[in-house]
Amino acid sequence: MANSNKSWFAANGKVIYVSVLVLLSIFLLIDYIPGCHAYSSWVTPPVALFLGLVFAQFCGQAYPKFNKKMSKYLLQYSVVGLGFGMNLHASLESGKEGMEFTIISVIGTMVIGWFIGRKLLKIDSKTSYLVSTGTAICGGSAIAAVGPVIKAKDSDMSVALATIFTLNAIALFIFPVIGHYLGMSQHEFGTWAAIAIHDTSSVVGAGQAYGEEALEVATTIKLTRALWIIPLALVTSFMFKSKGQKISIPWFIFFFILAMLVNTYVLSLNDTAMAVGEGINVFARKSLTITLFFIGAALSRDVLKSVGVKPLVQGILLWVVISLSTLAYIYMF
Repeated sequence: MANSNKSWFAANGKVIYVSVLVLLSIFLLIDYIPGCHAYSSWVTPPVALFLGLVFAQFCGQAYPKFNKKMSKYLLQYSVVGLGFGMNLHASLESGKEGMEFTIISVIGTMVIGWFIGRKLLKIDSKTSYLVSTGTAICGGSAIAAVGPVIKAKDSDMSVALATIFTLNAIALFIFPVIGHYLGMSQHEFGTWAAIAIHDTSSVVGAGQAYGEEALEVATTIKLTRALWIIPLALVTSFMFKSKGQKISIPWFIFFFILAMLVNTYVLSLNDTAMAVGEGINVFARKSLTITLFFIGAALSRDVLKSVGVKPLVQGILLWVVISLSTLAYIYMF
């Protein structure tokens, strides 16, 4: 019976994938209908990610190329859209306190990651370096940028990405719970999430689940942190002696800043323009929710199996170190 159920899910995976995607989209869109918010309020980032994970475990991957492209580009568009709901001065003020620790944590995570991966666990140097990079900066984006620089194999990239995305999925569920249990303020949680959670999607998702201010702080600090991709890639090319390799610059971060500038200096001039900015911001949050379904749907059983024990142990140990050190920094300063 179990095998027949498994084969049924596998055979109908594409139909189920499309059905869930359409269902999520419909419930998110009916939120625009007056009086229907109660029917769409259940579609949150954690729920969307959970549905994607459940689908991937029972049905495998459906439309993997489409899923990969959508999760990548929709995330970028969503992040830019969030900029239309943020004031530049307020965002810089809220994120300023986390900048110093961001610099320390990026360098510290790379050093600790090297020690755990190479010295303790004896992991392949490229896989270990990619896991450390993804933990230190911005998850999958950092791995995608640094991978070609060190001439990593597809298998190295897959293991590192699977490790990071698995921990991201866990973080999105447990971080808001821990934050509430510890009684963290919106600002404290936003700072913690931005530094301790790897990928931008999960950082924004966790911040959104915790509150408005947490979302703004988390997004600002995380995207500032993501700019470290550029100097890290340059240093990496020197370390691995891979001169001439193209560095993938996260241009969407600059568009996010541009969106904040437009919102601060243009859309704030009158109520109509402000309503336009708010509309874009709200739609961006809905598209981010759909993005998390795509990310969850990519974590099939085969992907999770490819991680292996040692890279996962490295990722977990790094995650624990950076999470606890960030909490200590927040409560000390």
